[in-house]
Amino acid sequence: MIAPAMSDATLAQRLLDGDRRALARAITLVEDDRPEGWELVKEVYPHTGKAAVVGFTGPPGVGKSTLIGALTKAQREAGRTVGVLSIDPSSPFTQGALLGDRIRLTEHFLDQGVFIRSMANRGALGGLSEAALQAALLLDAAGRQDVFVETVGVGQAEIDIIDHADTIVLVLMPGSGDSIQALKAGVMEIPDVIVINKADHPLTDTMVREIRGVLSLANLDRSPEEAAKRWRVPIVKTEATHGVGVDELVRRLAEHREYILAAGQLEERRRRNLHNEVLAIATARMRRRLEEELSEDEEFKRLLEEVVQRRLDPASAATTLLERGV
Repeated sequence: MIAPAMSDATLAQRLLDGDRRALARAITLVEDDRPEGWELVKEVYPHTGKAAVVGFTGPPGVGKSTLIGALTKAQREAGRTVGVLSIDPSSPFTQGALLGDRIRLTEHFLDQGVFIRSMANRGALGGLSEAALQAALLLDAAGRQDVFVETVGVGQAEIDIIDHADTIVLVLMPGSGDSIQALKAGVMEIPDVIVINKADHPLTDTMVREIRGVLSLANLDRSPEEAAKRWRVPIVKTEATHGVGVDELVRRLAEHREYILAAGQLEERRRRNLHNEVLAIATARMRRRLEEELSEDEEFKRLLEEVVQRRLDPASAATTLLERGV
């Protein structure tokens, strides 16, 4: 016998009470872009803001999921509830999560204090989809004390996580070309904690020196007094598959949270994050609305043909659309 669907009011209350089925249903609603999903987020939003949201980014293959699994185990042993969002590349056919990083978190599946969800980035260039951001709020509303968000493998564009987490962890691996590229890119400007995973590699100490060199450049244009007041990004060496270094990572995350609370930066970060999130959601919805309105617009088709025939450049075509008030 199929159970009757929960009403929105019942679903919201059950979610706030920490019900896992209600939480799973709520995330599905926002992932499917259902109106009732957005109404649900609106209803539970006043109950958010309590969770410590930690974002994990870094090149593919460095062990982000394994590290999150080890960190989840440590936090559960400390009695904290955990929510994990693993953001995967989208399938080009179904738009669903392609890699399914939950396979690396299997030991936590039966733990009622852990909720794990793989979600697709839906082609979002910054690595996080609109639905993923709402899912993090739902985990917060459901009483998860720690929310770990793992992004798609980092590239120069995939740094959206800085706008949606209280603490950013950049995970790197010695001897990896992708990690060297990360050192060169603007990604090095975003982390609050840097983890070198698979630290049993012989090039680990070399990588630590390289990272410290890059970090030191950030303080060249600051006075000694200013540099002393800033958070000093720690480098933590881990072997996540064996749990090595995880306790130190837990300590560093706690230290960073204490620092931003004492400095009044947590509220400042969240204000900036919410500002950017509102703009991001508005931009995404405006684009969808524009695409729908123009799908059968004959004038737009004519304008596009002008661009294709090289009689009109794309920027001028876009200006024409804007002047039309579309």
